[in-house]
Amino acid sequence: MSIVSPRPMSGFPELLPDRQIVLNRCIDTVRRRFELSGFAPIETPSVERVDVLTSKGGDEKEIYAIRRLAAEGDAEAEFALHFDLTVPLARYVAQHKEQLTFPFRRYQIQKVWRGERPQQGRYREFYQCDIDVIGRNTIGLMNDAELVSVIFGVFTELEIGRFVVRINNRKLLQGCYQHYGIAVDQVPAVLRIVDKLEKIGREKVIGELTESLSVDAALGQALVGFAELDMPTDELLNRLSELPMVANESYATGLDELRSVVDGIRSLGVPDEVFRVDLRIARGLGYYTGTVYETTLVDHADLGSICSGGRYEDLASHFTKDKLPGVGISIGLSRLVFALLERGVLTVGASTPARVLVTVMDVELTAHALSVAATLRAAGVATEVFLEPKKGLGDQLRYASKKGVAFVVIAGTDEIAAGVVKVKNLATGIESTCNPTEILATVRG
Repeated sequence: MSIVSPRPMSGFPELLPDRQIVLNRCIDTVRRRFELSGFAPIETPSVERVDVLTSKGGDEKEIYAIRRLAAEGDAEAEFALHFDLTVPLARYVAQHKEQLTFPFRRYQIQKVWRGERPQQGRYREFYQCDIDVIGRNTIGLMNDAELVSVIFGVFTELEIGRFVVRINNRKLLQGCYQHYGIAVDQVPAVLRIVDKLEKIGREKVIGELTESLSVDAALGQALVGFAELDMPTDELLNRLSELPMVANESYATGLDELRSVVDGIRSLGVPDEVFRVDLRIARGLGYYTGTVYETTLVDHADLGSICSGGRYEDLASHFTKDKLPGVGISIGLSRLVFALLERGVLTVGASTPARVLVTVMDVELTAHALSVAATLRAAGVATEVFLEPKKGLGDQLRYASKKGVAFVVIAGTDEIAAGVVKVKNLATGIESTCNPTEILATVRG
């Protein structure tokens, strides 16, 4: 039988146990925080019909199709892997709307797949963590504020360093552009270009506006100048209320919504240093209609947005005639965790979830070791038993140390006869003799 070379697949990360434990811990934190705010879990299939995935403008070049190896001919694929969680959510809500209670508060933590060119910090397979609130016909504006509070809780507990949730409002931007004479049908294109401001700089943005949309250079400078207004939140909101474009209905509505969201965020106890109004945040995706968000790390701004989203007027227009507005935000968790591991912000520890290793001094003592482990496990202590024969105590201690186990339980014939065990703390080297009632307190430390 020939040996197949075990080659890694570019863009499809796999982790050693110590890193996988960090990722799992982060997923658990996100899930707990989402549920703490009353978001209910759903999971949609990894595979959707191609017509569903392309219904909202998904890039076909980035979508992985599914086809059996033995499929005959060049028949067009009917199924594909989902590239985000928003399109499956739209299909899910349209399909189950009569069984759901609105407003529908859902979270979803799943892998997604995109056929991007692999590069540093970009992957073809990765975890997304989404929360959305979806209404039927209407959805209250305070939901926009609450999502910022949820993200504040998630990132604070993850201990990833200082971060800022930057917020803006698409209606405000649209009204500004209309004030400057941009045609309504050109506004989405202007938004997409202005959204690149941080990535490519003001001169290139002005150049794109001029070349792609035939916007006068002076007008391009005015549009970029508006986006670059930068001052403390309340000062900026007051300044925006003094500008001449406040006479535009869309602008005035967007400004009122922005004020309300800021007030709501503060009412939820989010500190001012964690969020700010940033007029550069436009979000290039066309379906956003109001509040938009992007979150960045203060000390690692080069990572770009680690969490983004916004309000949309109609989530499922491709699947139902019912109007289903909502607001959502998404964390690209794999990209964030992998980058922070590389930079030492998140650190690896043990390569096992086990806190305790129960050694086996002699094969005849295995039953006793298993009994000790069963008692610890019943009390919620993750415990492993060393079950490989012909390995001495030294080998077992080295095994435990290499995996990062905190405590080792040792029980030879003499200890069993005396009704005790020895518990060794591998970090300190201290060894204690414990009776059965003391073991649990010792290993919990």
